[in-house]
Amino acid sequence: MNKDYEAKTQPGGLMLLVSFLVLGLAIYLPFLAEQTKSVPLVVATVVAWLVWLLILPGFFVVEPNGSKVLVLFGSYRGTVRRTGFHWANPFAAKRSVSLRARTLMSEKLKVNDLAGNPIEIAAVVVWQVRDTYAASFEVDNYEQYVATQSETALRQMAQAYPYDAEDYVESLRRNTAEVSAHLTEQLNERLSRAGVEVSEARLSHLAYAPEIAGAMLRRQQASAVIAARQIIVEGAVGMVEMALRRLEEDNTVQLDEERKPVMVSNLLVVLCGEQAAQPVLNTGTLYA
Repeated sequence: MNKDYEAKTQPGGLMLLVSFLVLGLAIYLPFLAEQTKSVPLVVATVVAWLVWLLILPGFFVVEPNGSKVLVLFGSYRGTVRRTGFHWANPFAAKRSVSLRARTLMSEKLKVNDLAGNPIEIAAVVVWQVRDTYAASFEVDNYEQYVATQSETALRQMAQAYPYDAEDYVESLRRNTAEVSAHLTEQLNERLSRAGVEVSEARLSHLAYAPEIAGAMLRRQQASAVIAARQIIVEGAVGMVEMALRRLEEDNTVQLDEERKPVMVSNLLVVLCGEQAAQPVLNTGTLYA
């Protein structure tokens, strides 16, 4: 249940005019009391000074995207969000709560991903206060609460995904949009108690831990080489099949069962080799 509501205040300019009138009255009454020797005028002078001193603490200013939480004798009396010069009960405490968007840059955390690999991860979180009552009274320090819960949510999210995976599996490195959306959802669930809303959360750092970075890099390179070889072999097999089929259809060359495997082997060597093939010309046999 939302307990945050707008507080009722008096215009600051009007109350400032009233304070000047009371101050003028407090200054004028002593002269009048001295001339008339009236005790009630002396008492009125004291009362005027007391009223003026009580009016002064009630003035406060609210800046754009700022607010003042009013607390009277331990009781919440509303929040002032209207910008400008205001006056409220002078006995009410006026706590400032910023409604501006803030950026939290988490430190680099060392956690294990879904596959158990140690990784380093950090995030940038953009958040702001939506419920001043919850931010002031539901948690002890809402800024520290945001920092702590952000770290916890980031750790939990990192453990729910592998660092890298196949294309059909979501991973931290490939699916940055999905990962950011998941992190934002987790943060909003955790920070709703403090009246805080997260508008954006994204990863700012992602890497393998130093102790396995070299091994994982070699693993990625090996995987890339294997994937490239698979594509080359598949393409080469298709080209060989097409070449044999065209030769048979056009009757260009008649290949028996012994020469066909030799030709297939030669074509695969030429197509799959890393270096350019060197042709060897058979010019026949020279007899003495």
